[in-house]
Amino acid sequence: MSNKPEVEGTYVFGIEDSRRGYALNRLCASLAAEENRAAFRSGETAYCDRYPLTPEQRSAILERDWIAMLDQGGSIFYVFKLAQLDQKSVQDLGGIFTGMTTDEFTAELRAGGRHFG
Repeated sequence: MSNKPEVEGTYVFGIEDSRRGYALNRLCASLAAEENRAAFRSGETAYCDRYPLTPEQRSAILERDWIAMLDQGGSIFYVFKLAQLDQKSVQDLGGIFTGMTTDEFTAELRAGGRHFG
């Protein structure tokens, strides 16, 4: 059972997620260095082998299943480093996470965003 608060429409990243996603987040964080980006590009599977990923985390990374990465303990701050490697913007990911296209998500932001209540 989780003590993590639920916020409608939001992924709340807590300590449990941090522990579960440690290897996934370390891999993504490593992509801040150009030599690691080059190594990842030249062999994604081999690069994943450097980290003790769960099979689900490995699959999410290799398949670029952005939602699964968050579900597997990925922090958006680290996952975004992988997205940048694929030339994805924050708006691209926002669209994916909300079920919108990038253009729809961007328009929603320009209109003041969603209001829950």
